[in-house]
Amino acid sequence: MFFRPHLPMLSKTLLTSGLLLCLAVVPTFAQQVPASITDSKARSLYEKAQSLYYKDRQTQQALVVWQQLIDKFPNYGDPYLRKASLLVTLGDNANALEAYKTGLAKLPVEPARAGDYLLMGKLASQVGDYATMRTAYTNYLATNPGSKAQVALAKLQLQNCDFAAEAMAHPTGPAPELLPAPLNQFRDQYFPVLTADNKSLIFTVQRNPEKRYQENEDVFISTLAADGTFGVPESISPNINSRENEGTATISGDGNTLVFTSCGRAGGVGDCDLYISHRRGSQWTAPRNLGILVNSKAWDSQPSLSADGRTLYFSSQRGGGLGGYDLYVSNVGADGSWTKARNLGAPINTAGDDLGPFIHASGTTLYYATNGLVGLGSSDIFRSELGPDGQWSTPRNLGYPFNTFANEASLFISSDNKRAYYTRADPPKPGDPLGALPAIRIYGTEVPASVRARETSSYAQGRVFDAVTKKPLNAMVQLFDLGTNALTQQVYSDAENGQYTAVLNEGRAYAMYATAPGYLLKSLNFDYSNRQKFDPLTLDIYLDPARSGRSAVLNNLFFDSNQATLKPRSRTELDRLVEFLRQDPSLRVEVAGHTDNVGTPAANLSLSQRRAQAVLSYLSAHGVPASRLRAHGYGETKPVAANDSDAHRAQNRRIELRVL
Repeated sequence: MFFRPHLPMLSKTLLTSGLLLCLAVVPTFAQQVPASITDSKARSLYEKAQSLYYKDRQTQQALVVWQQLIDKFPNYGDPYLRKASLLVTLGDNANALEAYKTGLAKLPVEPARAGDYLLMGKLASQVGDYATMRTAYTNYLATNPGSKAQVALAKLQLQNCDFAAEAMAHPTGPAPELLPAPLNQFRDQYFPVLTADNKSLIFTVQRNPEKRYQENEDVFISTLAADGTFGVPESISPNINSRENEGTATISGDGNTLVFTSCGRAGGVGDCDLYISHRRGSQWTAPRNLGILVNSKAWDSQPSLSADGRTLYFSSQRGGGLGGYDLYVSNVGADGSWTKARNLGAPINTAGDDLGPFIHASGTTLYYATNGLVGLGSSDIFRSELGPDGQWSTPRNLGYPFNTFANEASLFISSDNKRAYYTRADPPKPGDPLGALPAIRIYGTEVPASVRARETSSYAQGRVFDAVTKKPLNAMVQLFDLGTNALTQQVYSDAENGQYTAVLNEGRAYAMYATAPGYLLKSLNFDYSNRQKFDPLTLDIYLDPARSGRSAVLNNLFFDSNQATLKPRSRTELDRLVEFLRQDPSLRVEVAGHTDNVGTPAANLSLSQRRAQAVLSYLSAHGVPASRLRAHGYGETKPVAANDSDAHRAQNRRIELRVL
């Protein structure tokens, strides 16, 4: 069995002649003629076939003799097994399986056949022959084998047979569709990922499919055209792709952070490492190894970034895990560096191989591939949800046809929960040589309800400018969940063009902030807690320089009607104000209160003053010197809109921060 550097799961799927290497059950030495073969002519043919293969190394001639023996003496079971073992070495697994089925059916179940049952079960699992799998593993267990690992495998495979029968009888969604041209123009392409706006498709391509065992992968990109179709794929950047090996990439929601795998690079930490690059305008920076806190001396690959590019999931073969391959996670710390990767633990990781993680744009649903849980026979895709306590739920199999008898390796679901993209290995075509590896292609389908991420995501997208000069700004854009006061997104607008993309989840109310050194805090509010329509936003942001007389409306301070007590949801905004004022100790500001014209002018003036004072008191109590603050109520004297509708009156009820 070989392991493609970035695609071990597909490698196991594609290899058609490596079963003997992984199971080590095919005989490697000449055997005596079984006593059950009593006919002298049959014994003579048996010895001739053995000699041709083991002494003369003439495999094809040996196969001819085995077939002669079978044709003349079809009731003997052992010759079928000898023929089957040679067919496996030649990569002809289909005919090998038929030979094993016929031969073993003619022989009693006994310990001497344990290895043959294992191999027949493995061959049957590769083509979804669940009836033969059941027979093979049942008979294997009946031989009372001593290998605990193989017994566990056999028992799991029998559970898989039961699960597969139920799953295939009740499909969870439509069959996958091959993505149309100009996609899938290469023989091998895999691990597709999308930006949050679904406009850029990133995937890995084999430069030379004839050298699949070697390192020759590149990262390609296809961009959505005006007609809604993806354009011709092209190399993502000469700064990323090289003569070395680059593949299995992930990209942040805004398309500005790329993490990919490269193997054998000079200065690397281990076998295969994770590297990071950032887009600046139209160019990608030189890739940087994520270092020893993320990478290990073992195989590290198959990364998946959160939408804001600050949380990284990946698979690793490092020691100390629960199985052969485990999933790990790392975060960007307060100092901007990546934290030490930690094992996700149970119930995500299993005693088997856990690979191909994908974290949905919402950040609350994780998909991954594992062969350590009950499925359809090999490696299946599972989903798990992140709970409010920070724990992952018990993984759930996506069912058929998302999963099949083959090894499933990758899945990507669009931010809006509408489309799924994943990799499938097409079977060899008629006329392909024995042992030919199947082509790897990208498929897509609609996402059924049972497969969707728990939360649907949309996005706010636009540019950040200087309000005076109208020049693009490199600003930090943050999203806070007003219900929990938790930071859910932190992205940066591009310094060259000011572009940003931030992901929003349905069912939540957000405070959004844009900040840059020397500028006032920009406060915005998005309430999707009760929205029926959840469409992307196009929103340009203009930041005012922090100069005397400039002001900013604080949109996330909340009061009950005619009251001056700050509601708990206001804490997010208040804490951001404290942090903003701490960053520039020289700044003196006025907290200005304003009302609509409902009520008497005197009452409105008093209400606006008390509300402004409530904000000032919070700032002062949290470390902002009172000498830098002033509270002033303006009542209804400075409206920003006519008081002729509820919407306009809401605009007039506001708190502003004005630079003194």
